[in-house]
Amino acid sequence: MSIHDPQLELTMPLNKRVLDWPRAVKRSVVVGGDIALALIATWVAYSIRFDTLHWPSGAQWWPYLLTPVLAVPIFVRFGLYRAIFRYSGLDALAATTQAVVLYAVLLFAILQWQKWPLVPRSLGILQPIVFLLLVGISRAGARFWLAGIHFGRLPNQSRMLIYGAGTAGAETSSAMAVTGQLKLLGFVDDDPSKIGRTIHGMPVFAPSDLPVVVKKLAVTDILLAMPSATRDRRNKIIQSLQALHVHTRTLPDLTDLASGRITVKDFRELDIADLLGREAVKPDAALLSCKLADCTVLVTGAGGSIGSELCRQILREKPRRLVLLDHSEYGLYALHRELEAASEAQSLAVELVPLLASVTNRRRLDWICSTYRPDTVYHAAAYKHVPMVERNPSECIFNNLFGTLNMAQAAAGAGVNSFVLVSTDKAVRPTNLMGASKRMAELVLQSLASQAKPGTTCFSMVRFGNVLGSSGSVVPLFREQLAHGGPLTVTHPEVTRYFMTIPEAAQLVLQAAAMACGGEVFVLEMGQPVKIIDLAQRIVELSGLKVRGPQRPDGDIEFTFIGLRPGEKLYEELLIGNNPTRTAHPRIMKAHEDFMPWPELQPQLQFLHDAAGREDEAAIRRVLSACVQGFHEQAHD
Repeated sequence: MSIHDPQLELTMPLNKRVLDWPRAVKRSVVVGGDIALALIATWVAYSIRFDTLHWPSGAQWWPYLLTPVLAVPIFVRFGLYRAIFRYSGLDALAATTQAVVLYAVLLFAILQWQKWPLVPRSLGILQPIVFLLLVGISRAGARFWLAGIHFGRLPNQSRMLIYGAGTAGAETSSAMAVTGQLKLLGFVDDDPSKIGRTIHGMPVFAPSDLPVVVKKLAVTDILLAMPSATRDRRNKIIQSLQALHVHTRTLPDLTDLASGRITVKDFRELDIADLLGREAVKPDAALLSCKLADCTVLVTGAGGSIGSELCRQILREKPRRLVLLDHSEYGLYALHRELEAASEAQSLAVELVPLLASVTNRRRLDWICSTYRPDTVYHAAAYKHVPMVERNPSECIFNNLFGTLNMAQAAAGAGVNSFVLVSTDKAVRPTNLMGASKRMAELVLQSLASQAKPGTTCFSMVRFGNVLGSSGSVVPLFREQLAHGGPLTVTHPEVTRYFMTIPEAAQLVLQAAAMACGGEVFVLEMGQPVKIIDLAQRIVELSGLKVRGPQRPDGDIEFTFIGLRPGEKLYEELLIGNNPTRTAHPRIMKAHEDFMPWPELQPQLQFLHDAAGREDEAAIRRVLSACVQGFHEQAHD
């Protein structure tokens, strides 16, 4: 059946069909309705004044002609025919009242001046009062009818509390009035002056009363409407809500709220930082802008999760030119469009240069570096999905190891001031090819730095753990599985990881690079490690569901343990040695780790290159085992 099928349109509710009318038709209907209301109000005013049902005669017909002719232009001037009825609220009511007041003043003045026989002067007061009531009722009725609002509970209707009785919470409650899918039951706030009072007729409860309120009112959803609250406060509130098993969502931040009206569509799931449960690291502005402002910066792997965030933050520091390098055409296209829009919105005079290239193509890299002469290179290009890399060892070696070597040598040849490798905690005593390839990349840079002359390219590395929300992160996977009703797949009940948000990691990479003198392996302090199963449980419970298990067979979502994947280990580490040095930044440490001098490393690199060229996985593993501390070829078994 076609979308414009007349038979289909006849089956649609009348209010939905009205919403599909052309704008001009809807405006004409409203104008016609107001003309009718003006005439009705005039008749009612006459009837009230004469205390009988009125039928006009003689000059009494003139007000019937005058009132609509006077009202419509005033309503047009006040913008009453531009308002969208189903979204109109107090602002529209105030505008209508102002328009009718002006209308009343003019009508009364005209009646005083004309002095038509048998037309009482009190008509200039009675008629506008009745007219205002009729227009107000018509607007309110249209709003509820067009929005499809029904009084009483609908099937599957969510029952919601808003946590936060401030401006954002109050505005949100007004926006919720246009949908029948959410029923607002009240507010929650820890301000003693608000507790026990009402906002838009809804009570404000104390946080300590939440368990009783949720049970008594059958609450299904809680919306966090606190866009300006600190991360620490949000974390404490979220932790207190976890045991209530209600679906917890949040509003956008203040910047998003400032862009326009809040709607129910703006409600979103808790963000990554909420799930992480700790305060994000605050950046050092001086370190962040160092080596970026008014410079040419090149980012490899720019279309990836870390590379793209590096580009966003570099753009804010106003470089002269930002070169985006990636082998993914779509990833590069999407990032370039995003950065162009951001640059235009912030009036930044930054030249954006999107370049398609693979880091395995040395000739192309030499041309890029010699042509654009970057001051700093951030090398984020890498294959990082552990199981995928395990199945493609040769490509891993060519991309992660020799791609780094190619980029480093091209940068050095072009006189780049600073080269920064984005590394990983999986490079520490690796049990997989991805980690071993990244540690070999680190060894390459350490070796190149050891023989570099003063004033030449400064090589450094920044190593950190898992990034929440990146491609391959468990959080998007868990949410996808949750949307399908589970189960949530966890590799092992004891698997533990260090976590950091993408913006947090990118900021620390930029700041660590600013402190580099040559050859450093910077390690980001990741806070306390998190059990993957605890993170999964937090996501389930904050979605308003319960984990099913032996002690709770009636739960909603089950966990399935699928076993560690090839190359995975239970616990990740950030340091090979145990003697890190503190730096000027409280969350950045400097590791002191052994490396191979270039004359010793170069033949091993040749062996690896030859082995990868002939797809000899056993030979690749033998060389990696000889070079990378803690890596054993048996780890693959």
